[in-house]
Amino acid sequence: MHFEILVEDKSGKIALESILEKILGLNGQDHTYRIISYKGIGRIPKNLRGTIDPQKRILLDRLPKLLKGYGKSLKDFSAAVVVIVDLDDKDCLAFKQEMLDILNDCNPQPATLFRIAIEEGEAWLLGDRNAITSAYPRAKALVLNAYTQDCICGTWETLADAVYPGGSQKLKNLGWPYTGQAKCKWAENIGPHLDVDGNCSKSFQVFRDGIRNLAGIEI
Repeated sequence: MHFEILVEDKSGKIALESILEKILGLNGQDHTYRIISYKGIGRIPKNLRGTIDPQKRILLDRLPKLLKGYGKSLKDFSAAVVVIVDLDDKDCLAFKQEMLDILNDCNPQPATLFRIAIEEGEAWLLGDRNAITSAYPRAKALVLNAYTQDCICGTWETLADAVYPGGSQKLKNLGWPYTGQAKCKWAENIGPHLDVDGNCSKSFQVFRDGIRNLAGIEI
């Protein structure tokens, strides 16, 4: 099977480049994938059939058009679209239903898997403490111990407070693009150490098992 994987930012792509081969394991040779990153999550358009600015690479803004295009281009192939987004402060069930509504508006519909990182993609990194300490031996244990997995608590800030000199407040003072650069560096450094079978993030486990199910790998 071929996977078209859509993520909302560059750090997500970097992390997945390290993770997917581990998820597919020995079966990886039987599958192909392409990871496409966007410049932010955006929001689902109110008018699913409306026009969008093709210059804006914002994931949710473009999702209706993307899924319709995949429905036509992938209909004769063994392929699936995987959409990975952060929950942030949204209601999880309502958010997923909004994305399902977009899919249901497609004819034909591409095989599609929606997966939501709760609260942010950094939760998947925080799901493996050993991976963090392997990449950052001086990571602050007190900060990591205080984190409740997959909670709505300022997830990237927690990881920053654990591993970034000066913590999240320094990054907030620096502003963009430093925050984005730091997130990419965390994904680059921690991703290769992640144990995909031992990760304690429930939202990561749901993503992992969804990929394996589509790939026909016994869970």
